[in-house]
Amino acid sequence: MANRACAEIDRRAIRDFSTRQILPMNPQTGSPYIFSAGSPLIPVTVSRYSMLRIVVGLLVLLAGNVMASDWLLSLEGERTQGALLRGQVAPGVAVKLDDRVVRVTGDGFFAVGFGRDAALQQTLILEKQGETQQVPVTLSKRDYDIQRIEGVPKRTVEPPPEAVLKRIRREVAEIKTARDTDSALLAFLSDFQWPLTGRISGVYGSQRVYNGKPGRPHFGVDVARPTGTVVVAPADAVVTLVQGDNYYSGGTLIMDHGYGVSSTMIHLSEVLVEKGQTVKQGEPVAKVGASGRATGPHLDWRLNWFEVKLDPVTVVGEMQ
Repeated sequence: MANRACAEIDRRAIRDFSTRQILPMNPQTGSPYIFSAGSPLIPVTVSRYSMLRIVVGLLVLLAGNVMASDWLLSLEGERTQGALLRGQVAPGVAVKLDDRVVRVTGDGFFAVGFGRDAALQQTLILEKQGETQQVPVTLSKRDYDIQRIEGVPKRTVEPPPEAVLKRIRREVAEIKTARDTDSALLAFLSDFQWPLTGRISGVYGSQRVYNGKPGRPHFGVDVARPTGTVVVAPADAVVTLVQGDNYYSGGTLIMDHGYGVSSTMIHLSEVLVEKGQTVKQGEPVAKVGASGRATGPHLDWRLNWFEVKLDPVTVVGEMQ
């Protein structure tokens, strides 16, 4: 039963990815690379772009040191700090992000993520039969909401006692293990949806500086809703962690979408699924709460590529 459920996840994800109009962009020109790789995932819709831009883009490619080869069939996503990019390479092509090996599916699909303060110049290294090609990826720099607060009582910013730290270390280790999951699920390719809608009360990357000492940045997007509001799966997934009362995050749920991409939901009042359970997009998985270190009821949704903390908005888009 579990194998059939995972196979259905994979079929739906590939269908979602295949129906999107995707053309990788040349970071030097802002124009799309046009390939004739014969892949059904790359519907080259020339009408979307003027022929002049296409010709100019090709001339720039020919003149440059780095060619956008037909090895890279697509690279989808917002090129910015905190983003998840998803793409496809030709059969037999291996992928690295700088020096990091990137796992590729049998059909050439892959995902890469860039953290909050990632360097703006990144390089995808493509390798095949002893040959190597480099594809530059230029990220845009983001401005984050930084709040400086002075006069905070010292006791409120001091670390917890050792007994509590032991508990925190154990809970952090469990979360790390869940986020290190490297399954073969293909749900990471699908179109994500908001797990619930409402007022955005916190954004990715924001940070407070207490008495001149920077606090930990916020790595999720917060949606304020009353306690008990149902939260649904943003994409098909397998549940990899359920924590009922994490010291910081309270009710915590982590769902694996495959190839290192995972969603974390925290401050929950109730988790409706169990570890190992397969869930489909839109299926209820939890309820909003104010557990852990929360000041009010809300959902804190986080997205990861392994240990890299990403902005969920880069895959789901602005809330409508």
